[in-house]
Amino acid sequence: MEECRMCFFSNDEVMIECDDCLGGFHLKCLKPPLKDVPEGDWICGFCEALKMGKEVQFPKPPKGKKLVRTMREKLLSSDLWAAHIESIWKEVDGNYWCRVRWYTIPEETSVGRQPHTLKRELYRTNDFADIEMESVLRHCYVMTPKEYAKASNEGDDVFLCEYEYDIQWHSFKRLADIDNERENDEGTDSDEDWNLDKEPDSDTDEDVEYEEENIKSAQSQPLTSHQLAANLHKGRFFGLQKIGAKRIPQHVRCHKQTDLERAKATLLLASLPKSLPCRNKEMEEITAFIKGAISDDQCLGRCLYIHGVPGTGKTMSVLSVMRSLKSEVDAGNIQPYTFVEINGLKLATPENIYRVIYEALNGHRVSWKKALHLLNERFVEGKKTREEADRPCILLIDELDLLVTRNQSVLYNILDWPTKPHSKLIVIGIANTMDLPEKLLPRISSRMGIHRLCFGPYNYQQLQEIISSRLKGLDVFEKQAIEFASRKVAAISGDARRALEICRRAAEIADYRMKLISNPDFSTSGKGLVGMVDVEAAIQEMFQAPHIQMMKSCSRLSKIFLTAMVHELYKTGMGETTFEKLAMTVSRLCTSNGEVFSGYDTLLRVGCKLGECRIILCEAGAKHRLQKLQLNFPSDDVAFALRDCKDVTWLSKYLN
Repeated sequence: MEECRMCFFSNDEVMIECDDCLGGFHLKCLKPPLKDVPEGDWICGFCEALKMGKEVQFPKPPKGKKLVRTMREKLLSSDLWAAHIESIWKEVDGNYWCRVRWYTIPEETSVGRQPHTLKRELYRTNDFADIEMESVLRHCYVMTPKEYAKASNEGDDVFLCEYEYDIQWHSFKRLADIDNERENDEGTDSDEDWNLDKEPDSDTDEDVEYEEENIKSAQSQPLTSHQLAANLHKGRFFGLQKIGAKRIPQHVRCHKQTDLERAKATLLLASLPKSLPCRNKEMEEITAFIKGAISDDQCLGRCLYIHGVPGTGKTMSVLSVMRSLKSEVDAGNIQPYTFVEINGLKLATPENIYRVIYEALNGHRVSWKKALHLLNERFVEGKKTREEADRPCILLIDELDLLVTRNQSVLYNILDWPTKPHSKLIVIGIANTMDLPEKLLPRISSRMGIHRLCFGPYNYQQLQEIISSRLKGLDVFEKQAIEFASRKVAAISGDARRALEICRRAAEIADYRMKLISNPDFSTSGKGLVGMVDVEAAIQEMFQAPHIQMMKSCSRLSKIFLTAMVHELYKTGMGETTFEKLAMTVSRLCTSNGEVFSGYDTLLRVGCKLGECRIILCEAGAKHRLQKLQLNFPSDDVAFALRDCKDVTWLSKYLN
């Protein structure tokens, strides 16, 4: 039984709970004492004084008395866990086991505890585990909002759950929406159902079946699949990369890793390098821009456009700068800020960026129309919902060109917000197209500003330095092998990702070759294991792939079709085009180079054949000239396959 915060004794007398600190008080211990429990929310005098900025001295327990925490207090401080028992079974050794679905507290989510989060609110997760029944301590109640409002005599272990939290994607979804999707096989989160004049209701529309939850002690969970990383409030401004992240235990290998195995691990694209070489100048410019933006009181009109060919370190440079600035914030050198990272490739439609921004800032998923309305209130009208909302917000948008719509309203809204007084919004856009601002409407290009930063392709010396920095301390590559891979990639595209992939594949080939040798010690003690032969084999695999061979052997018109498509996509900066636009480009290229244009019907048949081979991706043919077309492979592969074409020599002019 919970102890009174005033007298520090627990008895059968009536107690009242503060809705702010969740502390329990005897009615007679209050000053002035209460005769009955008041209806509605009640806040104790200590919390009211703290909100008014007064200094408060809390009652101290009698000398020698040890404070006893309740199960509820331990759960909300991450010392215990709550779970829903899905099934129970008996093992052959006689022990009972159960499969549980974990609940999580707001502090363990990606956005932390928000002002709109209730004190007793939990989130159901999609994380399951098998545990022994001995780890279960006792029963608790997790209710829907309607059940929670009617709860009266269930005791102290009563909690509210309205959302499910996805631990992989760090997103929230209402339980009622999940139930509706299962029943109707379609989502209920439609934009048309929301009305601006209607106040959003925080309660679910349907009751969820009564669930029985159990609390599990931290000391008796030997089979947990993850650990919870530290969740400090001071780090919350950095967004989703630190707060609520799962600390994955390091895999224990049964044998010592060889140098080749360590080299393969460090050359993975997913491996985060300790430093980013060859981009010091660009990173200094990004750092100066951000520091100048957040030091301004209003952050008025701050936009930075970063462009360059793929694989030149644009996104990684910005993220590296953000990590270094985070350490400066922790040290108190610069003021805290909020960082939101968005990739246009992950958006189903450009308009969905509104809901992603709002969810990252507030931890609630709403329709994009409602999110746009709420974001306008924040950035345009200056309405702040909480103290952290007054911090500067840095918005990083990767693949910015994918947000271009017919009326370009999405880009206009995002780039217009920083120009508003007191918006404190800084936008950093990244795209592959150099002249994207010139292709936009004047009202948008003017708001993009004059701050631009170009990332040029890497030359072979820079690629050598990047690969060598990853392999620092691992003497497994011949120097000529690294130089050969760097020169080959630099001559084609200058894409660092291609160079790393070639070296990683060369290490795999060398590792396989070493394992075929009878002497097992040679693979661990040898030096310079990866040579020119291995790199050449990796290059042949990458640049002699089946789809490249198919491009080289396709018909004359098919080669012109693919070249025109690469030229059109590069010119527009978009990831897709329509058949009508592509046909006009093909006709123009043929006319300029003395080629006979075969006509639209023949061109359509060629496009269908390329679609059947999955060289390009096509929409349904019923759309005819308006059907959208997209390359299924990087444009560099098309350039490599057709640049030295002997049948149509003029293609190289449009592929360089």
